[in-house]
Amino acid sequence: MFPHQLQRLIPRKLHPILGDVYNRSRGYLHRLISRGNEVTCPCCKHRFRRFLAHGHPYPILAEMQMVGGGYRLNAECAWCGSLERERLVYLFLEQRALLHAGMKLLHIAPEKSLQKLLQQQSTDYYSADLNSPLARLTMDITKIDFPNGYFDAIICNHVLEHIPDDLQAMRELYRVLKPGGWAILQVPYSPILEQTLEDPSVTSARDRIRVFGQRDHVRIYGLDYGHRLEQAGFTLTREMPDQETISRYGLDTREPVWFVRK
Repeated sequence: MFPHQLQRLIPRKLHPILGDVYNRSRGYLHRLISRGNEVTCPCCKHRFRRFLAHGHPYPILAEMQMVGGGYRLNAECAWCGSLERERLVYLFLEQRALLHAGMKLLHIAPEKSLQKLLQQQSTDYYSADLNSPLARLTMDITKIDFPNGYFDAIICNHVLEHIPDDLQAMRELYRVLKPGGWAILQVPYSPILEQTLEDPSVTSARDRIRVFGQRDHVRIYGLDYGHRLEQAGFTLTREMPDQETISRYGLDTREPVWFVRK
């Protein structure tokens, strides 16, 4: 996606179109500068010597040694804009053959690079968010307007850190998932924090950047994130890609797939 400074000046409904133009233009330039075969984007199939740097260089993110957050080299595909977390989920879905025709799939805060794969699989695909122009449904995930056990699968990638009542959101995701269904629930987290850091009194954008590392984040998850998922009822498995996959596709060396079942 194009820079945040520009996003604030342009109507939201134009973001997907202009984002495509921006990414393609930058992609052509980056391919000229970084020609090579060292890394491959599984989402768009383009190859580069390296991916682009991405993320915020805020001190708290470096201090917390954030996984899936902070300023990272070799992170963003210049052609399609995919980040490590999107490529991680994309590869996991493909390698595990988790998608099948007709399954009801809920995709929260949809990423364009993942949408393409999910829709190609002929799934009964539902995209939802409070305000994303890529989403077909407007949805508050603390109050999901679907019956119990409606979805076969859910993908929720770097969303829960934005939700004040994340435990309620987890319970709702669990409620609408079918028995035996699966979900991928990714978040940025700190591997040096035993307990999640949150403070509801931190509300201004400036203070949230200082404390949580992003203006719209309300916490930094710690090593107890998995326990929170289990509290909501999920059975959790942490899946790590192998080193060859990490190197080839520019993944975060420390980021697992948080894979849960009901």
